[in-house]
Amino acid sequence: MPDPFPLDTHPPPCDHTQMKRINLILARLRHGMTVFAHDLIVIPLAWLGAYWLRFNLDTIPAEFRKAAFMALPVVIIVQTAMFWSFGLYRGVWRFASVPDLIRIIKVALAGVLLSSLSLFVINRLDAIPRSVPLLYGLLLIMFLGGSRFVFRWFRDYGYLLKGKRVLIVGAGEAGENLVRDLLRRHHDFQPVAFVDDKIGNRGKEIQGVRVVGTLNDIPTVVQQYAVELVIIAMPSVKAEIIRRVVKLCEDAQVEYRTLPSVNDLTQGRVLVDALRQVSLEDLLGRDPVTLEWEKITEGIEDKSILVTGGAGSIGSELCRQIAMLKPKILIVVDQNEHQLYELRLAISAAFSDLNCAYFLEDITDRVALQRIFREFSIELVFHAAAYKHVPMLESQIRVAIRNNTIGTQILAEEAVQAGVKKFVLISTDKAVHPANIMGATKRAAEIFCQNFNAHANTAFITVRFGNVLGSAGSVVPLFKRQIEEGGPVTVTHPEITRYFMTIPEASQLILQATVMGQGGEIFVLDMGESIKIVELATQMIKLAGHVPGEDIEIVYTGLRPGEKMFEELFHEREALSATHHPKILQAQHRSEEWDALLLKCNELQSGIDGCNDENILSLLLELVPEFTGAAEILS
Repeated sequence: MPDPFPLDTHPPPCDHTQMKRINLILARLRHGMTVFAHDLIVIPLAWLGAYWLRFNLDTIPAEFRKAAFMALPVVIIVQTAMFWSFGLYRGVWRFASVPDLIRIIKVALAGVLLSSLSLFVINRLDAIPRSVPLLYGLLLIMFLGGSRFVFRWFRDYGYLLKGKRVLIVGAGEAGENLVRDLLRRHHDFQPVAFVDDKIGNRGKEIQGVRVVGTLNDIPTVVQQYAVELVIIAMPSVKAEIIRRVVKLCEDAQVEYRTLPSVNDLTQGRVLVDALRQVSLEDLLGRDPVTLEWEKITEGIEDKSILVTGGAGSIGSELCRQIAMLKPKILIVVDQNEHQLYELRLAISAAFSDLNCAYFLEDITDRVALQRIFREFSIELVFHAAAYKHVPMLESQIRVAIRNNTIGTQILAEEAVQAGVKKFVLISTDKAVHPANIMGATKRAAEIFCQNFNAHANTAFITVRFGNVLGSAGSVVPLFKRQIEEGGPVTVTHPEITRYFMTIPEASQLILQATVMGQGGEIFVLDMGESIKIVELATQMIKLAGHVPGEDIEIVYTGLRPGEKMFEELFHEREALSATHHPKILQAQHRSEEWDALLLKCNELQSGIDGCNDENILSLLLELVPEFTGAAEILS
């Protein structure tokens, strides 16, 4: 069968990139010709208009009219040359600004001077009144500049009658950037007013949008201006202000959105594209954390770092924070196969150049730890591995002590043997006056590390804090799941309170405490004010778009085994003092006689080997005499 396309008649391959480039060039040429045609028409309008103004908007005498038309070709040629000489077409009409106006003034002045000089040479300016060149220059500036700025105004503000009517809360820099972005690029939003608590801002206009009241006026402004959406443009404001604005928006029954926090917004980022729902972190959030990043980087960069429990809530965020500081190698140990796999994927995607090693290991496996320490010459250990579920551990005494206490002892001993410089124990507020197995086992781990510090070259540092929002063991995932299922949301007691901070903040403050510590310290993170769990549940229901008590019920179930009504961050015998960092306090640790402590820990290990829960619990009580929950379990 003959080739339907002989060699010399095959159609050339289609180069889509080349076609796009050609189309773009043609579009620019069409746009440039349109702009040039406009400016060309403006020249005779300004020239003849100058004559008309000269004769008081009356009929131009024939002699002068004839002279005007005879001079017009010279004016057009000279002025057109000035357009190109001064780069008038470098500017884009949609972005016309003061530099463009200055360029237009220069073009007009140069055109007036050279046109007048040319006409003087040709006909000694015969029948050309002296006021005409001046009026021509003024009209030319008005026509050239006016058309460009009118065009820009219509591009920016020409759709004000369309789009969702928006009230912006906050007339600061973020609010100004937001309204500018809304007016220029997002015509599906129509900003109608600002509210701001600063008295000096009242009545001012920002990009043509007036500040009409304070935050307390939100319900009134919403009704008066038919507002359909409230945008909170205060990225650095305290959580209590966000809660106040949200409450006012809910009272006004209007939709609301917010900008990200100041830590998330980068300079020049498009604000509207960053709008999001108000989150739980916004309502319960805290002031932005200031860190000594130079010191932190110096402590992490080019170091071999081990993170145990690295696939957990705190551990995984620690890994991400450390990865950004370019360690020599990051070694992650965790016994949860799926979470370790997910972390590996996430770290590989975000930090492709990072040298990482992942181990599916148990921290009580001394032989496995020895191999890891020997292979990688580890300099810094972050020990975040622990069992944390309070009610479950009440009936899992042996495994809780084996992992949380004995596991810490084994890891600490091997770290010292390997010459690790710093060992950071991630602890919990539940270790203070522990009322449950989880808290007692973590307190025992604290005691061992604090006292081991005086008998080792490794610096042992303890960092203690409360709950973190969104962690696997917190109530937030439980409440979220219950809300998604339609309720009820279960709260153990109407008066129960907890401290909360975000996972990134906790992780960053751990790094800060690490570079501050010299060994033996208990650093207590400032958790702010404790929060009633029922208020947390109420806010989560509202954020999900439901009405508490109507759409979704809140049910009280009673305190769970080992659960305290409130948590504490330090023991009364731990002398609390400030550090140079406002978010980090230091508690004085209590010294124990080392040989006796070591003997108790070894007996605890023997008790675990014997698998006798009652014996193990008695030994734990000897190690942690302030453990108030032991009597209830023994009974």
